[in-house]
Amino acid sequence: MSRRLLIIEDDAETRDFVCKGFSEEGFSVDTAPDGRDGLYLATDGGYDAIVLDRMLPGLDGLSVVRSIRAAGLRTPVLMLTAMSAVDERVKGLRAGADDYLVKPFSFQELHARIDALLRRPQETEDDTSLSCGPLEMDLLTRQVTRSGEQVTLTPREFQILEFFLRRKNRVISRTMLLEGVWDYHFDPNTNIVDVHISKLRRQIGDTPDNPLIRTVRGAGYMMSDG
Repeated sequence: MSRRLLIIEDDAETRDFVCKGFSEEGFSVDTAPDGRDGLYLATDGGYDAIVLDRMLPGLDGLSVVRSIRAAGLRTPVLMLTAMSAVDERVKGLRAGADDYLVKPFSFQELHARIDALLRRPQETEDDTSLSCGPLEMDLLTRQVTRSGEQVTLTPREFQILEFFLRRKNRVISRTMLLEGVWDYHFDPNTNIVDVHISKLRRQIGDTPDNPLIRTVRGAGYMMSDG
């Protein structure tokens, strides 16, 4: 069975060039000329990978990839852009893209990067639960339990906890939380993150002797069960 690829690109010349190249390599390729059509296909089409332009009419690439991730899809996304500044690449990756390629590019490099993304082990999109030690989150019912006892969380606390569970055993900085949970792309110069983490710890039953969410001095936080 051929691999399915979605190309979301408003420039017809680039779109046709990429589509032709991957079609010749045996991919089944669909295309979209703008962000809204691209998002519709991305969330409905069961693609193996997505090539996404950064600047799109209707809905830009950052909004598209955020919406894809918000829908729970883990489809690998490679973002194309004419903007080569480091902070622009970081924005794309933080928004949920898996890789970034600056225009102009060679098809050979694009093909190699897509192949590399397809070789990565992917999260199962059918998974409906996340866990860490005695803590379990049901993504369908949006219920959280610890050792079988229900934990009551606000929507924001649920969002923060899901962010941690999806990045278990990885250091999460305050900046990552501000961007990933609050969608802030600046430092609000408040202790909003620390206040919410402190309350979340109390809600999930963390204790100083046995915490699931640990403070990593000078770096941020980490959720782990040991």
